[in-house]
This record gives sequence, C-alpha cells and structure tokens, in this order.
Amino acid sequence: MDADIISNLALGFSTAVSPINLFYCFIGVLVGTLIGVLPGIGPVAAVAMLLPLTFNLDAVGAIIMLSGIYYGTQYGGSTTAILVNLPGESASVVTCMDGYAMARNGRAGPALAIAAIGSFFAGTVGTILVALLGPPLAEIALKFGAPEYFSLMVMALIAAAVLAHGSMLKTICMIVLGLLVGIVGTDVNSGMSRFTFGASGLADGLSFVVVAMGLFGFAEILCNLQDKADTASRDILNQKITGLMPTATDMKAAFGAIVRGTAVGAFFGTLPGGGPTISAFSAYAVEKKLAKDPSRFGKGAIEGVAAPESANNAAVQCAFITTLTLGIPHGATMALLLGALTIQGIAPGPQVMTQRPDLFWGLIASMWIGNAMLVILNLPLVGLWIKLLKVPYRFLFPAIMVFMAIGVYSVNNLDLDIYMTILFGVLGYIFIKLKCEPAPLILAFVLGPLMEENLRRALLISRGDPTVFITRPISAAFLVATALLLAFMIVPSFRKKREEAVADSEAL
Repeated sequence: MDADIISNLALGFSTAVSPINLFYCFIGVLVGTLIGVLPGIGPVAAVAMLLPLTFNLDAVGAIIMLSGIYYGTQYGGSTTAILVNLPGESASVVTCMDGYAMARNGRAGPALAIAAIGSFFAGTVGTILVALLGPPLAEIALKFGAPEYFSLMVMALIAAAVLAHGSMLKTICMIVLGLLVGIVGTDVNSGMSRFTFGASGLADGLSFVVVAMGLFGFAEILCNLQDKADTASRDILNQKITGLMPTATDMKAAFGAIVRGTAVGAFFGTLPGGGPTISAFSAYAVEKKLAKDPSRFGKGAIEGVAAPESANNAAVQCAFITTLTLGIPHGATMALLLGALTIQGIAPGPQVMTQRPDLFWGLIASMWIGNAMLVILNLPLVGLWIKLLKVPYRFLFPAIMVFMAIGVYSVNNLDLDIYMTILFGVLGYIFIKLKCEPAPLILAFVLGPLMEENLRRALLISRGDPTVFITRPISAAFLVATALLLAFMIVPSFRKKREEAVADSEAL
C-alpha cells in the first residue's frame, strides 16, 4: 500500500469517524438489518423506500447511510434464512439450505455467528479491494471520451442481460423498456417534449424515485400480501438461542469456505449484472464440488452457510468499484445509489475521486466501520429480530405504504408522482408474475439518458461518422467484448449451462 493510499485512507477515516457520519452509518446498518430481517423486501426496495430521507442530508452522509442500508440488508437476510427458512432477500436463498438445517439441529447460534464472521471478513477484503483498485481504474477512466463511455454502457447492459436471473429474452425486453422510459421528458438538443402526453409534470422526465419505489417498493408489498402467510414451522422462534460462538472444528471447516466465497463474490461483484445473488449461488456450488462428502450439504453443513454469506457481502462491497470509478452501476441497488449522488448534484464517474475525495474515501472507511458495527450490533440483537419476525405482516405493510407515499410526494410535491408510483407498482407486480426481472429496467433507466448524451456527443465530435466507435482502441475493445457476450448468449452449450444454473437456483 503506497503513501498516497495511506494518506487517502487517513482522510477517509477522519471523515467517517466524525460524530454525524458515524451516526448516519449506524442508522444505515441498523435500518438495513431491520429491513433485511423482514422477508420479501430486500435491499433494492429498502434503498428505494428510504431514498427521500437523504435529500436533506449532505452528500457524504447520504451515501454513507444508503450504503449502510445496502450491506446491512445482506446481513439481515441471513437471520430469517437461518431461523425460519425465509430469505429476507434473494441473496440469502442459498443460506436457507444449510442454515435452517443447522437451526433445526439446535445449532442456530453457530450458524448465525459464522454468517457474521464470514460477512465481516468478506466486507473487509472487499473494502481493501475498493481502496486498491479504485484509484488506478479512475485514472484510466479519466482518459475516456464520449465514444468510450457509450461503448462501456452498451457492454454493461449486455453483461447484465447475460448474467441476470431468468430468461435472457425477457431481460433484454426489460432493458429496452428501461431505455424507452428513460427518454420521457424534454429533448435537451431540440427542446421538444417526448412521450409526456401533455402532462407538464413529466417535462423533466420520470422521477427516479417514482420508478424505483413503484417497481421495487409497492410491487414487493403487493407480492407479499398475496404470498406471505404465517408459517407454521416457526418453532425455532420460540426457543432460546444459546451457544453463539462456533467451535474450533466449526472455524476450521468454515475458514476455507469463507476465503473461497469471498473470492467468488469479489469477482462477480465487479461485473455488471453479477451481484450478490449469483455470487452466493456460485460459491455454494463451488463448495459442494470441492466437498469430500457432498451429501452433507442441505443437512446442516457449516460451509453451506459460510460460503454464500461471504460471497454476497464481498459482492456488495466490490460493486462500489465500477460504480464509483466509472459511473457504471452493476445492478439495481447501485443504480439507486448513483441516482442519490445525482440528486445531490454530483456527477458519478472518475471525477468524484479528484473533486470529492472526502466522499470517496470517507465511504470506503465507513464500509469497514459499518461491517464492524454489524458484527457488534447484530449478534446481541438476535432476540429483538426474533420478536420482530413474530409480528404479522398485515400489521407492517400499511405503515410502510404510508411512509413511501409521503416520501414520493415530498420530492416534487406533485400528485402525479403518487399516481405514477402506483402505476409502476402495478407494472412491477405484473413483471414479477411474468418472471421478468425489473432490475435490468432500472439499470437501463439510469444509463439510458447517459448513453443518449454520449452517443450524440460522439457523433457531433466525429461529424456524424459512426466509425468513431471502432477506430478508438478502448471503445473498440468494449464493443468486441460486447460482441463476445452476445456470442455466448447464442452458443447452445452456454445457454444450456445457464438455464441449468437458473433452474438450480430456483430450486434452492
């Protein structure tokens, strides 16, 4: 670690340990864990619902709080997965397999503890990787022009289609729909209105908060109201959980799984469309492959908890690398965080590191502090989460919906925003029922206007010559990578393996 990184980390910790930022970090991880514990909501819906809370905060405090909510939900999701076999969010689906089996075997304490230890280790490694890889990536990105950014965004969207869960055709359709939704508003060049249907409230385009909260907040509540029933098999909630600390044998068995899971999560976390869910599933598959006795998995193997929990937390931390340095979100939650930065008047990209070093390095330092807070806070609070899980969902959702409605209205003080949120909520519910992932839509919605801007700028600079995208080496490299991804989508063997992986993950 060179002197520059050490001095930058010193700046980051001096920013992160200020009382107000420590408070924001604490609130973020606490609320994130709370929402992660509630089955079916997940990090995207959590960040979307709580986004309006950050509008009156400074940029550093806002991004620290939202980031804490993000990785806090990853931790909280493991609690319900282990205790009641209900994943708080999608990345915890795999944890249900062995975590719940351990709980039924009277080993809920070690399962919760190893999840916490794996999450902290992975979060620490992920934070170090962000600190090490962020500056060189930002230096490369500073050399990008409009053609490079356009080609990079095209590659990001295609990569999201390849790695997304479910049908690739449906994912591509969602991406196209997101691009179309993103162009609603006023054309910057001509000043003409596009797809506003005469509504003056849409002149500035669809509100990011409206689309995000509708697709992920209201839609999730509608699904939960239909599908969520009080589970009969909640006997574990009535038992006192003791013996939290894992034994030396547990640690020996879990150590390799934690390291491998962290490596898998770090790899997928930097890829657009990768994210914690595919990381957790891949890490579980790796452990099952390497195990001397694969039949133990699904019956309480501690590696089956350690690997996916480490992987999903490493993926969450490493997702910040491309998001902060290139301005390219790897998934829906990162797109929400970019939207938060934009609302704060900060243009995402490599200039953030040079223009706002306090924000970049303060966020990195707060990640480590937040992960430490998660371990210190959550193991003693297991009893509180158990009591929360006993509250029927029918008592929780009205308060959540009122809170979201107030948040949406407070952005622009427009009744239209409420109606549009309801519309997107119904659309999101339909998408879920049709097994169309809404995450690629929000990713395309965020990147769409930036793609259009860079496309027009590149063609303006080249005087309308489209070859500018292939004559510039970096842009050409991104387009070649995009073509290879498209080729993989078409290759039958790749498609078969991908469909098998999706089917296995759905079975989990």
